[in-house]
Amino acid sequence: MNNSASRELSIDPKRLVARIEALGEIGAIPGTTGCARLALTDEDLSGRDLVVTWMRDLGLDITIDGIGNVIATMPGFAAGTPPVMTGSHIDTVGTGGKYDGNLGVLAGLEVIETVIAAGLELDRPLAVGFFTNEEGARFQPDMLGSLVYVGGLSLEDALLIQDRDGAVVGKELDRIGYSGPAPLPGPTPHAFVELHIEQGPVLEDEDITIGVVEGVQGISWTELTLNGQSCHAGTTPMRLRHDPAYVASKIVTFVRDLTGEFGEPQVGTVGAIDLIPNLVNVVPSVATMTVDLRNTNEEVLQLAETKFRGFVAQAAEREGVGVQTRTLARFEPVDFDPRVIDIVEQSAEAAGLTHRRMPSGAGHDAQMFARVCPTAMIFTKSVNGISHNVTEYTEPADLEAGTNVLLRTMLALAETDF
Repeated sequence: MNNSASRELSIDPKRLVARIEALGEIGAIPGTTGCARLALTDEDLSGRDLVVTWMRDLGLDITIDGIGNVIATMPGFAAGTPPVMTGSHIDTVGTGGKYDGNLGVLAGLEVIETVIAAGLELDRPLAVGFFTNEEGARFQPDMLGSLVYVGGLSLEDALLIQDRDGAVVGKELDRIGYSGPAPLPGPTPHAFVELHIEQGPVLEDEDITIGVVEGVQGISWTELTLNGQSCHAGTTPMRLRHDPAYVASKIVTFVRDLTGEFGEPQVGTVGAIDLIPNLVNVVPSVATMTVDLRNTNEEVLQLAETKFRGFVAQAAEREGVGVQTRTLARFEPVDFDPRVIDIVEQSAEAAGLTHRRMPSGAGHDAQMFARVCPTAMIFTKSVNGISHNVTEYTEPADLEAGTNVLLRTMLALAETDF
């Protein structure tokens, strides 16, 4: 590769933004700038088809595997040459924005198009992928496609996972036509790097352009089903009630108090509560809720989980309410490869961009690839730190900056032996 030529390269920001806008129109939420493309829905199908069309337009070699992951690789290299891979996801939460995940995929496409147009000769191919059900908003666990890709979950088990309405992953993949023949676990890349919006306020607050991500917090997702006694809200004395909503409220408060006890970086969230029968004048019979606990330290996360489980059992017993628990996802904290972290940092430095090292508070496909190859991540700013929200936004200048760091990083990785 001509190093001087590579240093002069930069991406086309207008082309990148145009693709982000076009993908954001699929599943657009009326009256907002957000979009909803839950995994394996018709909207997800349309988004997949659009991105695959762009991949084909570049003449990339495209594979689709049995969990619906799509990988596009530069042609012209010896068969079996491990690529430098980037990518993310194009599924969203129900009230999502245009940038979460989508940037990582479309920035990867932009990097590859820039390299092809420049006629650079690389030691290794570049590849970009998008991975099924990263969000976990419809099917649990999250990061499902990348987890199966690296062999962390068998394809057979993954295909049997159901959503709340009983839809099954395998049948939904067949329905939308994205159950492919490529084998799983997938081929191990030479290295993996993912560009993502920060989804938090730190970079903006400190006026820093690039986040050099050192690792990802551990994640613990639990679903609780609290079974009580439905009865009349006016005629049943408080002392005779078995109210699952009351227990749920106690758990909400406990989770918040637990984060205060442990301090940063411990976080905890109750993101969903459903009551049956959900009527104003009826004590509910069932409360179903989710609890999300995260920490960068595995030992501390385990301690938080132990305290949480003990409190739930105690609160339910006091109210005479039964408890069923189901683990939706559990991933240990991940440390990224120091060599790739250094390359990301050097790439930001070479581009003249302010940068800082930081952890990721959210889960990403990159944490799965860290199991099998040298991996790291790049963050770019989120306006007001907002994500998983229809108002999610990243300035075009920050999109451009992050993608140029991705370009430099991938070119460096292509000539780096590990």
